[in-house]
Amino acid sequence: MEILMRAARLGDDIDDFCVKCKRVMNHAVVSILNNEPAKVRCRTCYNDHDYRHEQPPPPKVDARKAALFNEVLGNVNGLPAAAPAPVAAAPAADPDPAAKPKAARKKARA
Repeated sequence: MEILMRAARLGDDIDDFCVKCKRVMNHAVVSILNNEPAKVRCRTCYNDHDYRHEQPPPPKVDARKAALFNEVLGNVNGLPAAAPAPVAAAPAADPDPAAKPKAARKKARA
């Protein structure tokens, strides 16, 4: 038995990942391009967005956070940790007065 799939039409209900609700929700087809839904409207929050084929967007992981996570994971697994970055030398006891914040310069004048 063969199931025939008809092309989506404007106003049809389809499931898609809503970028605002962050879930797969009921959507209405708003626009069609090449017999495929191009834009859809969430029937829960009424947000219009591109049709995503029920796929959530890739996570936005900061590269720095990923590196820290890998370092912690390496420590948990017993792998040797990479050498930490060298720490800058401490500033002199009396830095250049021009480098002081405005509030500190005003107090020094008074």
